Amino acid sequence: MRGSKLLIAGALCLGLSLGASDARAASCGNTAAGFPAWLADFQRQAAASGVSSRTVKAALGGLRYNAKVIRRDRNQKSFKLSFKQFLARRAPPSTIAIGRKRLRQHAVVLDRVERKYGVPKEVIVSIWGLESGFGRFMGDIPIFSSLATLAYDCRRSKFFTNELMSALRIADRGAMRIRDMKGAWAGEIGQTQFLASSYERYAVDFDGDGRPNLIRSKPDVFASTANFLRRHGWRKGADWSPGTANYGVLRDWNRAEVYRKTIAYMATQLRN
Repeated sequence: MRGSKLLIAGALCLGLSLGASDARAASCGNTAAGFPAWLADFQRQAAASGVSSRTVKAALGGLRYNAKVIRRDRNQKSFKLSFKQFLARRAPPSTIAIGRKRLRQHAVVLDRVERKYGVPKEVIVSIWGLESGFGRFMGDIPIFSSLATLAYDCRRSKFFTNELMSALRIADRGAMRIRDMKGAWAGEIGQTQFLASSYERYAVDFDGDGRPNLIRSKPDVFASTANFLRRHGWRKGADWSPGTANYGVLRDWNRAEVYRKTIAYMATQLRN
């Protein structure tokens, strides 16, 4: 939603290196006309891949082409701002002040996460703030509606078809209930806006309740975010300013220079 890390200035922020499955339905389209036929074909392919027919029907049955999602995909203006403009909009002093409060409020669990994963708590809280306003703005669009529409759309059909398959697998194994799978317009889930394929790979059950919950469990949110960065090469104890190896890791979180520069700036402000 606020911090959609998926599509930035026409680039994919996560998907180019995720190596998700290569499932895709027959033919894409750029209008609503072909969506029902595409969806029927995809449902057959999803069932053939091993997703239960019950999950396929519950998640995809009756879906319609979501023109609002396509409009949002074509109109991503915030990532075209200068760093100064983006910073003023997304990480003004008031937001950094809230970040400092959240650092204090969740100090115990953030310290545990930092010890285990080697990712500074200031970086985690900066991402949390930028992605969802510290959990306040996670999005309320059913992700199967978003992902199915974007998978059908020709612009990035293969990428989003893989994300849709990941979302179905998450639901099929009971990791999340379909009715809870709501998020931003591009299908991101939770307080730090994980794509479904990243949820599959990096989500962590840090509160010990048996399953990762990136919507309601802050320990799971913090640990999963740190796990993503660590597994992309984060260097414990090293700097994260522009030009460093850790700054390069932030590119795997978000490919927009203005966005990762803001993460780095905000984290430094929180540490200071």
